[in-house]
Amino acid sequence: MIKIVVDCFGGDHSPKANVDGALAALSKTPDLFIVLTGDESLLREELDGKEYDASRLEIVHAPDIIGCDERPIDAVRLKRDSSMIKAVRMLRDMDDVHAIVSTGSTGALVAAALTRVGRLRGVIRPAFCPVLPTMDGGIVGICDSGANVEVTPDHLRQFAIMASLYMERTYGVKSPRVALLNVGKEAEKGDEIRQVAYKLLEETPEINFVGNMESRDLLSGSYDVVVCDGFSGNVLVKTTEGTALELLKKLKKDIYSRTLYKIGALLMKRMFADEKEFMNYQNYGGSVLLGTSKTVVKGHGSSKAKAVEKCIEQAYRMETSGLGPAIEEVILKYEHYQD
Repeated sequence: MIKIVVDCFGGDHSPKANVDGALAALSKTPDLFIVLTGDESLLREELDGKEYDASRLEIVHAPDIIGCDERPIDAVRLKRDSSMIKAVRMLRDMDDVHAIVSTGSTGALVAAALTRVGRLRGVIRPAFCPVLPTMDGGIVGICDSGANVEVTPDHLRQFAIMASLYMERTYGVKSPRVALLNVGKEAEKGDEIRQVAYKLLEETPEINFVGNMESRDLLSGSYDVVVCDGFSGNVLVKTTEGTALELLKKLKKDIYSRTLYKIGALLMKRMFADEKEFMNYQNYGGSVLLGTSKTVVKGHGSSKAKAVEKCIEQAYRMETSGLGPAIEEVILKYEHYQD
């Protein structure tokens, strides 16, 4: 039985989205056990009248909520009865608890995970790795996307190892093609950190390094993993998501601008619906924090039930695939790294 704790408060659509997503995941996975943390009375209100296997669901009362405007370290230290911190403590203290899913404050979750849960042996710094859809129907993982603003070449090599194993074991991508985000494709491009990292990645047999990648090629389908510092990765992901959303808005506006366009759009209604669904981030879960001693998945703050369900699915796959031990085994080959 895989036991996953779902932090039910802190997101834009909490607790309804968290509860509905948890129940959807529970109904599809027979060996899944869900623990919901949050205000018990509100959680029971959400559960009232819904069908679920009560033998595989537990509620842990946690009346406090960590706001996104609170200083992460203060929230972790002072809000011990919050839904997030109680969930993290369960993850740390209970051997039968395998993972946590949260749509709450990113900063607080990272701080809590690092100070309460800790890292896998040999990992210098855990890193976020969200996935985005590619134009050929696949997915690409971006590591890091916000946990580490400043990095060294050794950090980038670890990110590549962890993300490559994640894509292979969790999504079944064989020999993932790993690229380094840079300002050009030539090996000599970029600053000293990128140039040294390029050589390290070339020398690492555990990854399939294919060279530098320019940001415009992220969704091309030519890469399975993109390695970068957290600042660049965060900008890359949000710019890509934002551009896709704005293009969809413009397309809708243009369609309604002329009668002829409306007629054409009516004939292509199914295609437009498919494209919108393809680019909907709710279908791709959250951003996993690779390198922690137990599984941590951070869902988008605006996650609805489908996204929460996908986050739980990600956590489940990571646990059943043996990802943590696999990362540790490879990383420890390079344990001479120093932070």
